[in-house]
Amino acid sequence: MAAVAGIVGLVIGLAAGLAFRISESGRSRAPEPPLTSELPPGIAEVLAALPSSAVVLDPADRVLRASSAARAFGIVRGEELVISDLLALARRVRRDGVIRETEIEVAVRKFGPDATSFAVRVAPLGGTGLVLVLAEDQTERRRVEAVRRDFVANISHELKTPVGALSLLAETVADASDDPEAVRRFTGRMQQEAARLTSVIQDLITLSRIQGAEPMTEPGKVEVATVVEEALDAVRMAADAKEIELVSSGTDDITVMGDEGLLVTAMRNLVANAVAYSPERTRVSVSADVTEKAVEISVADQGIGIPPQDLERIFERFYRVDAARSRATGGTGLGLAIVKHIMTHHRGEVTVWSKEGSGSTFTLRLPRPQTRERTGSGEHTYREAAQ
Repeated sequence: MAAVAGIVGLVIGLAAGLAFRISESGRSRAPEPPLTSELPPGIAEVLAALPSSAVVLDPADRVLRASSAARAFGIVRGEELVISDLLALARRVRRDGVIRETEIEVAVRKFGPDATSFAVRVAPLGGTGLVLVLAEDQTERRRVEAVRRDFVANISHELKTPVGALSLLAETVADASDDPEAVRRFTGRMQQEAARLTSVIQDLITLSRIQGAEPMTEPGKVEVATVVEEALDAVRMAADAKEIELVSSGTDDITVMGDEGLLVTAMRNLVANAVAYSPERTRVSVSADVTEKAVEISVADQGIGIPPQDLERIFERFYRVDAARSRATGGTGLGLAIVKHIMTHHRGEVTVWSKEGSGSTFTLRLPRPQTRERTGSGEHTYREAAQ
């Protein structure tokens, strides 16, 4: 009996202790806020100021608030969050209150690319059952990163090729030191590879100097005829070697405002490309014309032409329509990219027309120069300079 009484007393004591702990736990726990389907004060103003696509879901997963960007990108339609992965993530966040981040791809046809990449952050709003979804478009950032990676890979390859060739040729010259004819032949090859390496480095320096530069605030007066003549002189030897005729027309008495050195570089790159990709005994012509708003300088050839699928990419750095042919002609793959940046620097543009087997025409469009006149009231006005 004494043992039974002891066991009963122990059970009663344990029950009393457990009841006390439950009671204390209930008193110490703060009451949970009620679920709501209304935005807390001030949240709407904050969401309107956010650059990211913003969506607020109520406890029933209905869209309580969505920015115009979220609807434009197709994340929200009506009162629904249509991305199933985001909806599942929002439910987990509402359930455990833990902020989560992820990345998603959303198909957006009307915005150009097949899919838009978003960095997503999902967070609870104060334990009210509301969930905030923030999606930041990072498509452009990814594109820039890809371009940077491609640039590093391409320039590494372009520098590695002539450096490797120079190393092999140097070893060959050392082995053939007792053969004067072989030494002369291999040293000539070394000079070619060194010139190619110098050309790549010089193009990189030029591209670095003009890329991202602001348009000129104080351009100088440049004679188009001078620019064309300097460019033609620079490639005349290469043209003569292929019996290509270089002609120019309509360039006299036309002026533009800009940097003469950069304009000569742009024109030389275009003419050099025309000569390099033209068959022997053909013609490369340079012509100039003045339209109502622009000065147009065109370089036309009778070369191999450019396939339609490559026309939109030929101004990219290191992009080549025919990589093997470009290397055979000594091209660096930077010439047209430099031309494009020079035109941007001059508030102009470069366009191209081409047909396979019929040749290509590249056109530089530069704003017509303006002169400043004083009116009778003492104010200055601008008019287009007479050509």
